[in-house]
Amino acid sequence: MSYSRFAIYYLPPEGPLADFGAAWLGWDVARGREGHPPDLPGLHDITMTPRKYGFHGTLKPPFRLIDTQRVEDLTKAVSDLAARLSPAVCDGLVLRTLGGFLALAPTGDMQALQRIADACVCDLDGFRAPASDTELARRRAAGLSARQEALLAQWGYPYVLEEFQFHLTLSGRLAQADISLWVERVQQYLPDLPASFCVNQIALCGERADGRFEMIHRYTLAG
Repeated sequence: MSYSRFAIYYLPPEGPLADFGAAWLGWDVARGREGHPPDLPGLHDITMTPRKYGFHGTLKPPFRLIDTQRVEDLTKAVSDLAARLSPAVCDGLVLRTLGGFLALAPTGDMQALQRIADACVCDLDGFRAPASDTELARRRAAGLSARQEALLAQWGYPYVLEEFQFHLTLSGRLAQADISLWVERVQQYLPDLPASFCVNQIALCGERADGRFEMIHRYTLAG
């Protein structure tokens, strides 16, 4: 299959959490197929933005492959990177509101997880085509700090390195008045969250012709 963009994600392993995320968002990124969302009024609308990406934690944001590189080269580079990286263990996952949207976020020491994300951003950047003027303008419309602007110019995305905050998105931006309702609804369907959250694999994902991302391959961190 041909992909228009690629990304490096953390995808939860098979199990209750992955099943919940695929159902809640209505898209199973690991299997590349529709999910089966619960019958909740408004759920389709609030998950419209994150649905195309599936339930994931971003490590290297979506990018177009530069003309001088091949998909096979990218695949090998991701495999080699995973072989060098060590797993990261955080205290657990909690449901949070981040910038008006709902997400699961880890707690505890983030240094090892930050190291994984930094390596994905920096070590694979030779495969990223420069961001287009349209992409840059869209990012800048959110209102960026000077540091975020510098990161956007260098890495094609403003929320990397020290601006990075790992999370698994569960909704688009919500009206303030609706947040408590959707927190309650999420909690009704969430499985038991892990007391220890381990990132021990990374996944190369691609954007299909229909605009949705699917997993190409999952790599175990073996460093």
